[in-house]
Amino acid sequence: MTAQNNGPLAGLRVIDLTSVVVGPICTRSLADQGADVIKVEAPEGDLLRQLGGRGRNAGMSGKFINFNRNKRAVCLDLKSPEGRAAMLRLIEGADVFVSNIRPAALDRLGLGWESLREKNPRLIHCSILGFGKGGRYCDRPAYDTVIQGVSGIADAFSQSNGTPRYVPMVMCDHTTGLIAAQCIGFALYRREKTGVGEAIEVPMFENMAAFVMAEHMGAMSFDPPLGPPGDARLLSKDARPLPTKDGYISISANTNAQAFGLFAAIGRPELRDDPRFVSVAARTANTPAYFAVRAEALREKTTAEWLEALAAVDVPAMPCSTLEGLPDDPHLNDVGFFTEEDHPTEGRLKRFRPANQFGGGMREGHLPSPRLGEQTAEVLREAGLSDAEVEAMLASGAARQA
Repeated sequence: MTAQNNGPLAGLRVIDLTSVVVGPICTRSLADQGADVIKVEAPEGDLLRQLGGRGRNAGMSGKFINFNRNKRAVCLDLKSPEGRAAMLRLIEGADVFVSNIRPAALDRLGLGWESLREKNPRLIHCSILGFGKGGRYCDRPAYDTVIQGVSGIADAFSQSNGTPRYVPMVMCDHTTGLIAAQCIGFALYRREKTGVGEAIEVPMFENMAAFVMAEHMGAMSFDPPLGPPGDARLLSKDARPLPTKDGYISISANTNAQAFGLFAAIGRPELRDDPRFVSVAARTANTPAYFAVRAEALREKTTAEWLEALAAVDVPAMPCSTLEGLPDDPHLNDVGFFTEEDHPTEGRLKRFRPANQFGGGMREGHLPSPRLGEQTAEVLREAGLSDAEVEAMLASGAARQA
């Protein structure tokens, strides 16, 4: 590490047998807060090294770099006896083990909870799954788009525009990964009180079904249902950035003070007495009409003019940023969100810091995202393997060093 580690998870060791997005997001969260995260990859490497778009060098895509900062990388062939034995040595000295491998495959490797708890009773064993154990989908493979479809996210778009589609981000992976990190924190707190570890199951489908239904179950929460599911405000065709004279603006006016302020800003103060808009309940019942008034009015001025007018009446509104423009956002620059670094092999990079700040101290050192197997020998020696054992594994292909 390049500086003192004052992160809240300093001293915690995590063995990271995850790939692509959902698992690496979880372990990146732990690494950013000071945990020593050991990313274990097969000889072919994490799929995201290739799937994550263009990079300067093979195996170091932009996505992989963003999702795997602050980690050390070990490359082991877990199909070999030597590779499995080395993996068990790593786990024996770990606090947390995280995987997003299907349970049957994990058990075949001898890395299921029942096997590992005997070797390390304090271990927190976190399995991120597509579908929870006990259900008929439990052995099916899953990616983000699959979960967006089965959890109802894709259908939510069809409620407003007639066509199901995916959110253009791996939202299910990000959300579930962060939930997994949260669950690990809960389990670590219990371990502080009990002294023993436990198994955690974090299924993508159930978590995203809960995410969707918390928003849209609505009137179906009652038995018998009081109406169909769906939040009309969120499913409206006008629940989107709205066009102005020269661009787009994002606006939300929910309270009476905000709605009445909006009416004043658009030059329609009389609408505050309109029975359709006089209260939160009235505006909710008349969402299409309320949103239509808003959308029609905002076309009449520029984005800057509306931002000034809406700020004067304390109505939440912001410009609609582009992907290209977000790195130049003045607020993000104020708080130092984007920084630059010189990566040892990938050259000059722009990166973003962890968004959340801890008053008790943060991880001050930054580890650049690792090449495949970059720290294999270093970590195996830390686990107690001799130089001769490490060299033998490298020679046989049971391990690989960048």
